[in-house]
Amino acid sequence: MVDTIIPTAADIMTRRLVTLRPDTSVLRAMRTLLEKRVSGAPVLNADGQLCGIVSELDCMRILTSGQFSQESHDECARVKDIMTADVQTIAPEIDLFGIAQRFLAQNIRRLPVVEYGRLVGVVSRRDVLTGVETMRSAARQQPAARRVTGLYLSASDSTTDELDSLLE
Repeated sequence: MVDTIIPTAADIMTRRLVTLRPDTSVLRAMRTLLEKRVSGAPVLNADGQLCGIVSELDCMRILTSGQFSQESHDECARVKDIMTADVQTIAPEIDLFGIAQRFLAQNIRRLPVVEYGRLVGVVSRRDVLTGVETMRSAARQQPAARRVTGLYLSASDSTTDELDSLLE
């Protein structure tokens, strides 16, 4: 049996998050995304609960909606007006392949990680790719007699037990 450890959301997620509040102006949200060099951010209510997510695309939509005018910066829409409120989330224990499957099926760029109702991190598509590279590096460091060659796993909902049985 090969001791291949498949990273989970908890292993690859970003823990230091840029977050926004629902009442933040869209202009301020845009500025925050630009300053922090992120393409989107979770939106937390006053109790710290995840209530939405806002992306660069959401911000660009307001520019073409007619709600934005250069003269009325103070009257600009709020994050709550443009955010995606029906947020797809994942648990910290979901593995890399399950996360990749979610990204492919839903065509989204980030998945908030929620544990016991609290936001604990965010996994991006880039985090998944980094996790694959980390997993491959770890496999290359295993002794040659313990490596399995020619095994390709697809992004599926396979459990760690199922994957272990394939590697035995």
